[in-house]
Amino acid sequence: MIKFLLWLLLFVVCWPLAILALLLYPIVWLVTLPLRMVGIAVGGVFALLRAVVMLPARLIGGASVSARK
Repeated sequence: MIKFLLWLLLFVVCWPLAILALLLYPIVWLVTLPLRMVGIAVGGVFALLRAVVMLPARLIGGASVSARK
């Protein structure tokens, strides 16, 4: 809701810039989509590495991750 109100304020103050932002938003979203996908993949790889490193401690009987929170 706040984004919409800010866009309306921009539209009132400077309508050409607001319309340009409205037209460019989908293009910017499409350009950043591969970067977000790479970020998700890198996060998954780090989670896998952490699980592999922590596996011996979990097998021995160390505290679980949810018990420490």
